Amino acid sequence: MASLWGFGGLSWKDLGKRVWGEVQEDEIFGRAAQLAYYFLLALFPLLLFLTSVIGLVMGSGTGLRHSLFNHLSQVLPGDAFKLVDSTMYEVSAASGGGKIAFGILAALWAASNGMGAITQALNVAYDVKERRSWLRQRATAVGLTVALSMLIIMALVMVLYGERIIDYVAGSYGFGAVFTNIWKVLQLPIALAFMLFAFALIYFFAPDLHDQEWTWVTPGSAIGVGLWLLVSFAFRIYLNFFNSYSKTYGSLGAVIILMLWLYLTGAAILIGGEVNSEIEDAAAKAGAPDAKEKGQKAPDEKKDERRAESPRPVSEAAHVQPSRAAYGNRKKRGKRGVSIGAAVATAGALFLALVQRVTRRGTTIHRDR
Repeated sequence: MASLWGFGGLSWKDLGKRVWGEVQEDEIFGRAAQLAYYFLLALFPLLLFLTSVIGLVMGSGTGLRHSLFNHLSQVLPGDAFKLVDSTMYEVSAASGGGKIAFGILAALWAASNGMGAITQALNVAYDVKERRSWLRQRATAVGLTVALSMLIIMALVMVLYGERIIDYVAGSYGFGAVFTNIWKVLQLPIALAFMLFAFALIYFFAPDLHDQEWTWVTPGSAIGVGLWLLVSFAFRIYLNFFNSYSKTYGSLGAVIILMLWLYLTGAAILIGGEVNSEIEDAAAKAGAPDAKEKGQKAPDEKKDERRAESPRPVSEAAHVQPSRAAYGNRKKRGKRGVSIGAAVATAGALFLALVQRVTRRGTTIHRDR
């Protein structure tokens, strides 16, 4: 498929106009409000799940929780972070193994609802109808949840324990100070790359499209991540200077601020999907052979529709089926999805094993001293 980075022959101005028109037509901001509700239901069990998994790998303790939530505070607005922090402290302090197991199951179920809402909104962006079975939709949502959770953990570990990891690697393989300095420069860009990859996974697997060419970084994921970071920090600055929610709503102010931030997060995800949809639609209309117009799940779908709608004898029409290429594209996409999922799981497992080894070594050195 022609690269999405060609913008389908559109200029930035034309692309912006088309995306804004589709945002209004598809009621993206209303759907973002729906996402905010599901995100709120998923947030606390998901955070409990993340802290539990990281704690199993690197050991439990308040130091890990403080480090993780310190970086979360840089994105969340102040009052919203206080609400999340205090709630998580109360839950984790009283959590046993059974509660943690329940938290994992609750996180997967709640997040699957959130992913379901994202799927519906992205299907609207591509003008396609959802035809996957309920079981397949849930499996896709749970798979995305696990993959995104792994990416979040890896990004957090890169930020929290990056220096310890690189010191261990440099000491084990004899790399010098130059390698360590390069790592310090690349640490945040690598964490950003994890976010871009997470958005790319959502845009690839969530909508019901039979044929998509995998792209590590799409214009939609780049704009979605950039927009999310921009609105998060802008909202945070606004609240620092003009925060009237707490004064007006009292203790409910923190909940309202958290919902607004989740709303902006959902809007950023959906706008990124609209960007990819508009670019591919423009590329298809410009004659790109493997691009899909809006309403198409695969590039050859309209040929199948015309063949099915053309007048022919009943006996012949009864045997009209989608082309073998369409089935091949669907199977190829499924195999590609398994390959990408396996790659994420393998990389995550190896990375966490390395982190566990590094942290255990650091603990041993500290005890010896």
